[in-house]
Amino acid sequence: MIKKVTRGASTVLFPVPTVLVTSWLEGGDPNIITIAWTGIMNSEPPVVYIGVRPEGRHSYRLIRESGEFVINVPSSEQVRVVDYCGVVTGRDFNKFNKTGLTPVPASQVRAPLIAECPVNLECRVRQEIPLGSHNVFIADVLVVHYNEDVLDEKGRPDFNKISPYGYCMGEYRLLTEKLGTYGFSKKE
Repeated sequence: MIKKVTRGASTVLFPVPTVLVTSWLEGGDPNIITIAWTGIMNSEPPVVYIGVRPEGRHSYRLIRESGEFVINVPSSEQVRVVDYCGVVTGRDFNKFNKTGLTPVPASQVRAPLIAECPVNLECRVRQEIPLGSHNVFIADVLVVHYNEDVLDEKGRPDFNKISPYGYCMGEYRLLTEKLGTYGFSKKE
């Protein structure tokens, strides 16, 4: 028999994606924030969310006032810069300058893409919901960009080349091992 150990409520749904979110307001520098509270909410139309602490987060104000942002999916080789962008504030300095990441103009929003990130999702906020420690920005995905070198011969994303990773209770973990494909259990 399997024994269960009960603990109090916490955020142990894991893994969760680890992404870099860029935002910008005219007259200032573009900013980067590391976000692990993010995901898909709807497929048609494509809708995503990010959770951002309103207190003390420079990006919170930029996203709230601009109504847009870019979700940049980093590769595992970028884990050090991703961690760095999550522990320092863009209020004090330009994170693009400090990290060497390259801002690239987006096609639909004012916030830049990060060139070195293999996947970029341009997003426009449709709703903000305060939940407690974080406010959730629900956003429409306007367009997705891929670096050419992470696509396979059919033009589809190759997850081994993208090398995405997740955040698991304070640790960054790889997510590249394929276990099956959608519907494989019915084919057996």
